Amino acid sequence: MAQDMYGPMTGPSAWMMRTEWDAFHLFLLWCMWAVMMAAMMLPSAFPLLMLYRRGRAQRVQSELHVYALAAGYLFTWSAFSIAATLLQRTLSTLRWMSPMMEPTTPVLSGAVLIVAGIYQFTPLKRACLLSCRSPLAMLMQRWRPGAGGAFRMGLEHGLFCLGCCWALMLLLFAGGVMNLWVIVALTAWVLVEKSSPHGEKAARLIGGLLILTGFLSLLR
Repeated sequence: MAQDMYGPMTGPSAWMMRTEWDAFHLFLLWCMWAVMMAAMMLPSAFPLLMLYRRGRAQRVQSELHVYALAAGYLFTWSAFSIAATLLQRTLSTLRWMSPMMEPTTPVLSGAVLIVAGIYQFTPLKRACLLSCRSPLAMLMQRWRPGAGGAFRMGLEHGLFCLGCCWALMLLLFAGGVMNLWVIVALTAWVLVEKSSPHGEKAARLIGGLLILTGFLSLLR
């Protein structure tokens, strides 16, 4: 879809080029966001899924429970995708985003960058990031049996992950929703924050850079 959007715009992205949005096309837009969020965020949940799978390796239906855990995690990001869809349509109606799903004004880009940067320094960000960086502690403290329990654990982990990364995901509105370079960069950065030994320091570093970049964008 991204390749077509920056190409002939007659293939997978053609449905985006419309003036009136009905329920079906809003559903397609939500699907786009949900698939994108799954692709971007599921890699960061891999340590949790593997720890859970190892812990249930000798039990019956262990694979089913792993899928239930992943489903709970993705459910959270699917819900976030509803909010992202509504936000995109609102920004498009205000003509702050183009049909190419890119910002039409540096004011929008600057505001999103500054908000995302400030959030990197908040106590909520630090608390959620700490939980995301400790999948073993999460399993030990919140363990629940059965497929239903696995789904609920995935849901809870997804909520912590959402609290950690929602502002970073909003950067798609600043760099272009279908910009594959931005998507790859955000995916990589989420992995750095959650998996690297210096993830917490890295979060504050990127926060400062985002604020600086946002003010430079506003000065334009």
